[in-house]
Amino acid sequence: MLPIDQVQLHFNPATLAILNVILGLVMFGIALDLKTSDFRTAFKSPKGLLLATIGHHIVFPAMTYVLIWIINPIPSIALGMILVSSCPAGHLSNFLTHLSRGNTALSVSASAVSTALAIVMTPLNFNFWGNLSPVTHDLMRTISLDPLVMLKDIVILLGLPLVIGMWVSHQFPAFAARAQKPMKIFSMVVFALFVVGALAANFQHFMKYIQFVVVVVFIHNGLALVTGFSLSTLLGLNERDRRAVTFEMGIQNSGLGLILIFNLFDGLGGMAIITAWWGIWHIVSGLTLALFWSKRDPRKYPRFAHKHH
Repeated sequence: MLPIDQVQLHFNPATLAILNVILGLVMFGIALDLKTSDFRTAFKSPKGLLLATIGHHIVFPAMTYVLIWIINPIPSIALGMILVSSCPAGHLSNFLTHLSRGNTALSVSASAVSTALAIVMTPLNFNFWGNLSPVTHDLMRTISLDPLVMLKDIVILLGLPLVIGMWVSHQFPAFAARAQKPMKIFSMVVFALFVVGALAANFQHFMKYIQFVVVVVFIHNGLALVTGFSLSTLLGLNERDRRAVTFEMGIQNSGLGLILIFNLFDGLGGMAIITAWWGIWHIVSGLTLALFWSKRDPRKYPRFAHKHH
């Protein structure tokens, strides 16, 4: 069995081009549901928005660095962890927040801010933490990735669809309103098919090396969810806001991560396998937590509620 760092997973160029387009359509669909008023609404819960944003783009990548230092995983797996932690919030977080009876408006706003910031923060975080970590430093040098190349890919994959979607939503509100639900369903199905496709195309490699990533992803994702909940509790957020912040920190856009790996890293084995498993596991952990919370009325937590509640 080859060492995992020598394994390269593959998509053929045509499939990869289609996946790039599909991710752009998914982002366009998310943007149809966004309005400038969502950003204004977020400032009604400024503490929650600030915590979700800082937690996602600063606390979680830093925490990932510490976790890598503690568990000392194989370099390509460590680099995959850094990439996942650098990705924006996954749109799944909005669905999970709604299911858990959390503050969906805060979740949507925080995801929008997270995605907009990711255009700069994802390449910045990846290059900073990847080069800083002694585990991944040498691998980063062999990859010799130009941060501007990653920035260009993210602008095309995230930035353009986001701007176009919000423009369409503003100019053609009736069309945007009709298209929102079908596009949401489409994005969920496509994301699931994308992860399954990535695994199926490389199933043999995945089954050989899965044992290297299961426990790591369980700890990594668990820390993100627990940190989101703990920090929002410490800052005195109400229960609905806490649920939103928890999912904003714990759900990552691993679909973007996978596409970046195939676009920029030639499907480097450890990176691709851990990111694909993240894509599966955070759906499992997120749905489990959301269903648990859906049975518990957030209004029964008055100690953390704002006065007007």
